[in-house]
Amino acid sequence: MSALPAPVNVSPLIRFGRWGMLSAGIMWGMFHHNRLSKKETAFREVEAKQKVARDAKLAAEKKAASDKEMKDLEAALSGK
Repeated sequence: MSALPAPVNVSPLIRFGRWGMLSAGIMWGMFHHNRLSKKETAFREVEAKQKVARDAKLAAEKKAASDKEMKDLEAALSGK
């Protein structure tokens, strides 16, 4: 194996810039995640309220379709 060359000394300004950008990215990510979490929580609350109404509507439609099907079956079996 060949020997690796000695590592290059990085300027303190560049090192500070890298760490600063990493820190800024982490902070921005935390802020963005918090903002999106609040938005999603509000959306889920609205969806939960609408789900009750939607489920009731679907149940009523299903019952109406079932009643219609039963009437059609009765008519078909009675020969009318």
